[in-house]
Amino acid sequence: MHYRIEAADPHAHLYGVTLTIDRPQAGQRVSLPVWIAGSYMVREFAKQITGIRARQGKRTVAIQQADKCTWVLGCEADTPLSLHYQVHAHDDSVRTAWLDTRRGFFNGTSLCLQAEGMAHLPHQLELVGTSFNAQASQPWQVATGLQPVKIDRQGFGTYVAADYDELVDCPVEMGAFWSGSFNACGITHRFVVAGATPAFDGDRLLSDAQKICETAITFWHGKKRSQTPHKNYVFMLNAVADGYGGLEHRNSTALICNRADLPRLGDTKSSDGYTTLLGLISHEYFHTWNVKRLRPAEFARYDYTQENYTELLWFFEGFTSYYDDLLLRRAGLIDDVQYLRLLNKTINQVLQTPGRKVHSVAQSSFETWTKYYRPDANSPNLTVSYYTKGALIALCLDLSLRQHGVKNHSLSLDDVMRALWSRCCTGKGSGPMTEADVLAVLKDLTSHSWVPQLKAWVHGTGDLPLQQLLASHGVSVQQEPAQLAQRLGMRVSEDHSVQIKTVLSGSAAQRAGFAPGDEWLGIEVAGKSPCAWRMKKLDDLLLYAGQVKQVTALVSRDRQLLRLHLTIPNMTAHNTWRLVIDSTTQVKRWLAH
Repeated sequence: MHYRIEAADPHAHLYGVTLTIDRPQAGQRVSLPVWIAGSYMVREFAKQITGIRARQGKRTVAIQQADKCTWVLGCEADTPLSLHYQVHAHDDSVRTAWLDTRRGFFNGTSLCLQAEGMAHLPHQLELVGTSFNAQASQPWQVATGLQPVKIDRQGFGTYVAADYDELVDCPVEMGAFWSGSFNACGITHRFVVAGATPAFDGDRLLSDAQKICETAITFWHGKKRSQTPHKNYVFMLNAVADGYGGLEHRNSTALICNRADLPRLGDTKSSDGYTTLLGLISHEYFHTWNVKRLRPAEFARYDYTQENYTELLWFFEGFTSYYDDLLLRRAGLIDDVQYLRLLNKTINQVLQTPGRKVHSVAQSSFETWTKYYRPDANSPNLTVSYYTKGALIALCLDLSLRQHGVKNHSLSLDDVMRALWSRCCTGKGSGPMTEADVLAVLKDLTSHSWVPQLKAWVHGTGDLPLQQLLASHGVSVQQEPAQLAQRLGMRVSEDHSVQIKTVLSGSAAQRAGFAPGDEWLGIEVAGKSPCAWRMKKLDDLLLYAGQVKQVTALVSRDRQLLRLHLTIPNMTAHNTWRLVIDSTTQVKRWLAH
């Protein structure tokens, strides 16, 4: 299996792909994945393919499309078959493909057709450097986790993957990017950044990323660092005007961030944006173990033709979300106060989501294909994020274990994660895992059953025992009045008027009759001196209403003007949490180890 990738027309954002199958089957079938591992939504990548044609020698081979992503070729068996097609690539995200005269990026799931019956064979990928450099203003380089076979100094040439799964799990970044490297526990890590400004401090990013990687490797393997599942690693970061996200791969990750959040030369402090970026780096790197090797049993072998369902994303994404910031703390990149501020934000996000009362994280995981990855205005009322609530379940489990050490040995969630790795993984291949494995490890470590806790926390919809567990580890909770939008039960945007994005279940806004899509224009205030006011931002409500609690909201819906009777909740009707350190010693014991 050999794929030749060229820049067919960067201005039209077209890759040219030639797939050669040395020994095809008679009537060979080929297909393109409908989703990419780690991003649980059917994206229909095949819709970007155009101009597909095939030949065997000098003979043109007939092609019949069988379904939305599959083609049947009228070819003979065992005679080399060549397919050529183009792929439109203009999605500046980590999930698909991009090509213009400044940058190229792709995941194999967007470009590389899979030959039925041959996924287990070695796959070669050839990148044709002359085509990519033809219209580039500066020489391009290549970054990828694939194993090189024969490449030039810039990285163009031929790479090999053991099978199709490895091929599509190693994205490719191309362009005149910034590049640097560091060694973490004997493993070479390369970091490339596209779109950085001259103010970018690359040395600082490398230093901080090195600390993250060393902390993660030590977390999983201690002194047995030779057992790491990867022998090299590549971070591919695309810095843009406005963007955020990441997608994990077996020995690399694709990241996107606001270029303003990159560290800057001469700036020794960490902005909130840079801290968020470090948390993203930590999150995706932790996935090298937790989901790429240790993975749901349902993902033991991916089916790229349809949704792959699991109830375990609360563990694989949620627990990773717990450790991403915690490892920043252990690496010394944030302090206790900063960590608790980040945790505080996660707690309030969950508590301000009505969907947590009707949807468990196990359900949220199973239905991620239609709910989490396809959100709408009502999503906060229907579901809860398995990232955020999953992180809080990890917190509860960690703090509970730390309360119940066994035979003078302190326990923590760290022990559970490493025990699951030993139980399910060889350190080289993938390790299918079930919820039963989690329960078995917990019982082995503590000598008692954790079924009630997981039933309540994972499969139930009640609130978690956060306040009690935090108090036992030196952190108390203070209640503070919520912001006005939360008190009213709405999520809005403000641009010369108030645009209603979401109305939360059971809220004052819902009782008044607000709906997503409404434009809140103003209010009428009754009383001794009745008046009406035009609103430009939500805070205008309190300015114009004064002490009056009953107002009439003037709303535009489908260009009809409506009057909605709104009761403004009291300041104390809805509160948010603020975490306060009561015992520095207890907090340090928890966060440092």
